[in-house]
Order: sequence, then C-alpha cells, then structure tokens
Amino acid sequence: MNPVYEKLLKCYDCVQQKFDFDKFRPDVAIVLGSGLGEFAQDIDIVGEVSYGDIDGFPVSTVPGHAGKFIFGYVGDVKVVCMKGRVHYYEGYDITDVVLPVRLMKMMGAKILFLTNACGGINPTFEACDFMMITDHVSLFAPNPLIGANIEELGTRFPDMSEVYDKDLRVLIKEAAAENNIKLQKGVYAQLTGPSFESPAEIKMLHTMGVDVAGMSTVVEAIAANHMGMKICGISFVSNLAAGISPTPLTHEEVQEAANIAGPKFRLLVAETVKKFTRVL
Repeated sequence: MNPVYEKLLKCYDCVQQKFDFDKFRPDVAIVLGSGLGEFAQDIDIVGEVSYGDIDGFPVSTVPGHAGKFIFGYVGDVKVVCMKGRVHYYEGYDITDVVLPVRLMKMMGAKILFLTNACGGINPTFEACDFMMITDHVSLFAPNPLIGANIEELGTRFPDMSEVYDKDLRVLIKEAAAENNIKLQKGVYAQLTGPSFESPAEIKMLHTMGVDVAGMSTVVEAIAANHMGMKICGISFVSNLAAGISPTPLTHEEVQEAANIAGPKFRLLVAETVKKFTRVL
C-alpha cells in the first residue's frame, strides 16, 4: 500500500476511535487561518479531537494556531473545523501538510472552505480587506500530488480549470453584500515562507497577475481538488506586501491586524457557510 495513503487511513482510524461518525458526519470542512481562532464560538459544538491525540498527525508550531478538529453545526450545516493548520515551512513533508484536508474528505466533507491571512499586492487593495479567491498560482511550494498517484483519492492528472467553485463564490458574494462587508476578488499565490517575500518577488508576482501572497492554501486546494471536493476561499489582507508596505513586515503585525478584523471575518465565514445548504 502507498505509505502516504496508509498513514492517512491510520489517522482516520484513530479519529474514528475518538469521535462517532455514525452519529455525526460533516458536510463542510473549514480551515481556519490567522484571525479566525475564535470562530469556534460560532459553532454549536458536538465534539473535538486534538491533533496531538491522532497518531502520526502533523501538529502546528506557529503562534496563534491551536491544534484540534472541532465538529458541530453552523446554522443547519454540519461542519468539521480545523483550528490551526500546518505549513510547509515548519519542516513537514508536503504530504503531511495536506493530510488534514484529505482526512476531512474521508470524514465525509464535500466542501472545503479555506481561509488565510496574506500580504496584499494589488495596488487597489488595503490592509484589512477581504478577498475571495478566484484562482491561484502554484509555482513555489511542491505539488502535493508528486509521487505515485493514490488511485483511491483521485486521478493521476486532475483538471484545474475551476478549482474555486463558481456557485460557492456566488454565496460568498451574497453573504458579504448582506452584511455590508467589502469584498475584493483575485488570485492568491503560495510561497514557501517562513521569510516574507522580497520586493523583487512581489514585483514578479504582480507582473504575473497575482493579487495577494501567503504561505498556505494552494497545496490544500490542489489536494482537495484531486479528491473531487468543491472548494472556496477567503483571504484576509493583513498587511501590504514588501515593497508596497512602507515598514518592515512582522508576524506580530499580521496577528494584530487579524485580531482586529476577526469579528468581521468570523461573520463573513459563518454567514457564507449557512448558505451552503443550497448546494449540498
């Protein structure tokens, strides 16, 4: 058996021993980025499983990223929520970085809602804007599908024409408009981190048509697309990128901005998820 798939099955078996999927099987998987740590308050929780209690599961080492799956309801929608994600720059193999997303698909999730904090590149964007992801650029982090294809998960050469589902994007726009939340749209690029991008790299990305840059999300979207999930995503522009921002960038700045915008971010995500009943 493919060792990556074998590890995935072992993680699923471990979670299953701690949470009864016969009584609750999630329809939507949510990955919480910076600024959404308090989103659990918006969930009618039915259970939790700590990452540390799952044999072989990668655990985040980044400040501000807790480590557990939360199961419950957002409105009438059954969700599994990742409170804290792992990043490639933490030293994990790329297959470990996407293991949680694959695991949530095995739990039953049909939709993946990705969120993140990012640096703004588009000159019309401002710090604390929200951007709906319409597409991404994947050139910098390793593709998680490299290696022997896991046939049980998906096809060898998955199409990437519409990774971010059009119907889900309509629901995001509706939720933003109904709650008077300014919503940008654009292209997200994942770089490896942990260093922030250089001004020359930001200039290159801008030339390529990228609107924001971050250190997550794209590899998760690729893995989820491979498994046939519907995907949507919202980026929080926590700061302007290097060469655009007049001051040096720090992780503390990202966290501070995310904390300030957190309530509005939570509202946008929660109200969008409630609308997923129309597509499930």
